[in-house]
Amino acid sequence: MKITPDRRDAALEARRALKMARSVHAYVRGNTAQFYQWLQASPAMAHVPAGPDVWICGDCHLGNLGPLADRHHDFAIQIRDLDQTVIGNPALDLIRLGLSLETAARSSDLPGVVTAHMLAAMIDGYARALSPETEDDPTEPKVVRAVRRRAAGRRWRHLANERIDGPAPTLPLGQRFWRLADHERDAVDALFADPHVRTRALALAGYGEEGHLRVLDAAYWRKGCSSLGRLRHAVVLGVRADKHGPEYLALVDIKEAIPSVAPAAPGATMPSDPAQRVVAGARALAPNLGERMIPAHLLGKSVVLRELAPQDLKIEVAQFSRRQAVAAASYLAYIVGMGHARQMSDATRHAWRDMLLPDLAQADAPSWLWQTVVDLAARHEAGYLEHCRNLM
Repeated sequence: MKITPDRRDAALEARRALKMARSVHAYVRGNTAQFYQWLQASPAMAHVPAGPDVWICGDCHLGNLGPLADRHHDFAIQIRDLDQTVIGNPALDLIRLGLSLETAARSSDLPGVVTAHMLAAMIDGYARALSPETEDDPTEPKVVRAVRRRAAGRRWRHLANERIDGPAPTLPLGQRFWRLADHERDAVDALFADPHVRTRALALAGYGEEGHLRVLDAAYWRKGCSSLGRLRHAVVLGVRADKHGPEYLALVDIKEAIPSVAPAAPGATMPSDPAQRVVAGARALAPNLGERMIPAHLLGKSVVLRELAPQDLKIEVAQFSRRQAVAAASYLAYIVGMGHARQMSDATRHAWRDMLLPDLAQADAPSWLWQTVVDLAARHEAGYLEHCRNLM
């Protein structure tokens, strides 16, 4: 598909608006900047506890968790998108996840009492991550178990069948992949010729200085929702251990990194380059992902490169049952808590847990979490309806 960059940007913005109109849950996922504006304006924000300064996801919604492979092809459920990561208050990730779960429950026609149970279950699951020496892991819900089984059975051929067109190592141009302009393709070739990127990419592939790689194909990748309209390229690489060895294929995602809209802790020391910030946050929160990332620059923009693995999947929920909604809330908050907790000392973890659970006998969610999620749910519902009206 031949399309100029200007026409591409206009088409992507229209596509993003339509995706956000699918449901209020989709609207929440694609509206991170507005989320933080409304959160800062919420009266409930005054009661949100100030947690320890750690790397947070910044965009911790349901679709941003799932199986992630490490460089040795083992995998674990972790946070899978760190575009908005900053050093900040971990309570913000809980609020964002709580709102995402609330809208997913509403989209599943579940009553409001389920949301109350989900938020309470979130705090329970998160607290378990902060006290691994005394708490059992929460039960893995069916929706997570299903995606874990699927990830365990996936191999390179599955990824190739989804992304690569036929036996030739080319990306299928059409609705998903668009042809690059000549200067864009030249820039991709130059990127992988850069000694730093080449050396790092070969190291991730398990090869040393004698390895060889070449760009076999590249295309613009129309992918995601919040990332639509930004630089996003898919690249097929041919990689060899040596000049005469067999050539293996690798599929690389190149994604533009931009400044985060999530509020950082005052005085937090973070890389000023957006790509380096994303990689630093990923290494802290989701090691499986962070160890596979390379920060770089392409066409004057900060970008993050990562090889796609067959096991990298997102948790998709078409419909929640009451029981599964509560189980998912507990387990996913536990995963987020594990990402936060690995950055804390034992004393810090216990102090943060005591701040979240001042009354261990309390069975419902803390009032600050309930009030922020309820307020934000109302604001997002109104914003979603206005968004849909503006598309008429």
